[in-house]
Amino acid sequence: MTTWRKRAVHAWRSWQKARDEWKAEKERVKAARKECGDDGPRAEELGPPPNGFAMLPWLLMGLGAFSNLINGETPNPWIGGIALLTFNSLYIYVVFRAFDKEKRESRSTLVALILMTLLTCGLAGGYGGNWLAFFPLLGLAVGAITRGRNIGKVGIGLSVLGGAVGALREGWDAVSVFYGTFLSTMVTAAILSLSETVRELRDAREELARQAVEKERLRFSRDLHDLLGHTLSVIVVKSEAARRLAPRSMDAALEQVTDIEAVGRQALTEIREAVTGYREGSLATELDRARSALTAAGIEPVVRQSGPPLSAQNEALLGWVVREAVTNAVRYSSATTCTITVDGTGERVRLRVTDDGVGVADAVRGTPGIGGTGLKGLKERLATAGGSLDAGPGALRGFTVRAELPVGELESAPDTQLAAT
Repeated sequence: MTTWRKRAVHAWRSWQKARDEWKAEKERVKAARKECGDDGPRAEELGPPPNGFAMLPWLLMGLGAFSNLINGETPNPWIGGIALLTFNSLYIYVVFRAFDKEKRESRSTLVALILMTLLTCGLAGGYGGNWLAFFPLLGLAVGAITRGRNIGKVGIGLSVLGGAVGALREGWDAVSVFYGTFLSTMVTAAILSLSETVRELRDAREELARQAVEKERLRFSRDLHDLLGHTLSVIVVKSEAARRLAPRSMDAALEQVTDIEAVGRQALTEIREAVTGYREGSLATELDRARSALTAAGIEPVVRQSGPPLSAQNEALLGWVVREAVTNAVRYSSATTCTITVDGTGERVRLRVTDDGVGVADAVRGTPGIGGTGLKGLKERLATAGGSLDAGPGALRGFTVRAELPVGELESAPDTQLAAT
């Protein structure tokens, strides 16, 4: 009796703790929604997770047997009373473990179910009558523990066992025992499995939503870094050129100012496209901008391009690489020449950006392989597309960025014409 009470008190405290944690989490969710201006009801609020207390009311099925004990209608009432208390204790023990997967699959739970089955057969076979109701009660416990593909076999086997014991005591009336045992086992397993699946799907959906937000945040961070880094570098270089040219040739200085205005307007457009996620890069456009930026910085651009046409994805990715490599060359290289080479075959396309400067960006200086926020982000982008990116000091001097991508499936002619327009 003392052990049973301790378990009941422990279960009650566990339930109170789970309830308090759920209420606290619910309040936090409401507060977060209120801050976001969205505190309306949500259909996915499923309430606290089910626990063993939801299974306790079914113990009332044993009231008939308890009434027989009280009224002296049961032979050897002390044996029946002890057996009834033992069964109830095992039932409580099992159903509270049914909602924890690790405990549900443990050996002690299986032993408890076996003891319940033996005890039920002994009580129902020895006393009959109201004591046969313990088979449906046993089915509830078995259904709560046994979930999955084997539940059908287990449910039928337990029902046949209950029907056979009932037939020995009550004859054809045992059909109700068979039906009640089968129904309680299968319905309990189905409901609890469905509830668990719904919660797992909800958790998976929340995790996917969180990953989508993180992915979008990372995409926007990369785009903003690459866009602003390049654009501001070009604006600074052209502003310095305009300042140098102004005393000698106002027309040449105004031409640089006009380019600054064009670059600024283009940057605004690209940032809007990056925010909405609809920005499509173009390798040809980036090569033209690279020529302009390098020339304004006093670096001679050399561009070589050969190979078959590229897919839109490869165009965009290589355009990002050209933008980042040229930005680093303009900022840090102090080079006189920057060579951009694009060549491809039927399977791979390669890009190589090399300058003859004296150093590299602080972000990558002294670090073997890939370094710097921009180059790291580009490496991840190309890796996702099945490509690779490598950057480091040149063979003699300067800095070299090498990118390689598999040749994707080319766009159809109508799509290419539409994109060109």
